[in-house]
Amino acid sequence: MPRPDFPRTIVEFQRRFPDDDACMEYLFASRWPEGFACPRCGHGQAWPVAKRRLVWECAACRRQTSVTAGTVLHKTHTPLHLWFWAAYLMSTPTPGVSAVQLQRQLGLGRYETAWTMLHKLRRAMVNPERQHLLDEVEVDECFVGGHEAGLRGGRARGTKVLVAVGVEVRGAGSGRARMAVIDDASAAALTGFVRDNVAAGATVHTDAWRGYRTLTGLGYDHRPRSQRAARAGGEDVDEILPRVHRVISNLKSWLQGTHRGVSGEHLQVYLDEYTFRFNRRHTPMAAFQTLLGLQSQQQPTTYRQIIATGPGAAKLT
Repeated sequence: MPRPDFPRTIVEFQRRFPDDDACMEYLFASRWPEGFACPRCGHGQAWPVAKRRLVWECAACRRQTSVTAGTVLHKTHTPLHLWFWAAYLMSTPTPGVSAVQLQRQLGLGRYETAWTMLHKLRRAMVNPERQHLLDEVEVDECFVGGHEAGLRGGRARGTKVLVAVGVEVRGAGSGRARMAVIDDASAAALTGFVRDNVAAGATVHTDAWRGYRTLTGLGYDHRPRSQRAARAGGEDVDEILPRVHRVISNLKSWLQGTHRGVSGEHLQVYLDEYTFRFNRRHTPMAAFQTLLGLQSQQQPTTYRQIIATGPGAAKLT
């Protein structure tokens, strides 16, 4: 029996998930599409534990298993239907949703609840076994942060955060993307990003920055182009790497438009969110189960882990 399908419209979503009972049935069917199977003994019969919400007890070995174990919903005290709405609002609208918007739309009493829900959902977006970018890939870096006076040179950063971006070439369009915060624009950092995210043997298009020069020796078909030479020849430098530049421009617009800037310590998970949404831009509804962690290959993140991700960097504007 296949997993349950995804709601295609907001009307269908509201009809299918009116309360926590409907959400629990969906979770059960998604986790055990062939029927319950005890994780300890494999027995196929179980009954719900009356005093423990969302917990089932195996009829053979008596092991108790939560329907939400291993998902972003594990040990949550927030009603299930609110989690379902959060996943829907995060995966379907083009701009996404901020914590302030989520708090308002779900009627949550505390901003911190909405903020934590969104951060847990973001951490369910990255599959550690995801496939590398393939064939032809454009790679570049950018700084994320507001304008700072007195900086000189294209790679002078000040307090900004440096981000590496890779985008697959798909004819005139773009395929999948990858993004990561990096320490600097050194060869070690840039080639490390490429090796972590681009398949060996792929064609890699970059600018002529010296940090990319060792890519050929690492087995890539490296094709650099000089922005200075292009500018001297009257070319538009944005057209040297048009796909990755377009993605970078849209990323910055999204960070400012939806989130009004984000803290440096949490920037990576916002990059993961943008990448997740970009790579599923043609099939946004298919992201619903992934966001809930029903097919995740990693353990859910706790609140303590979320707030311990950095020393409290200044807010990027």
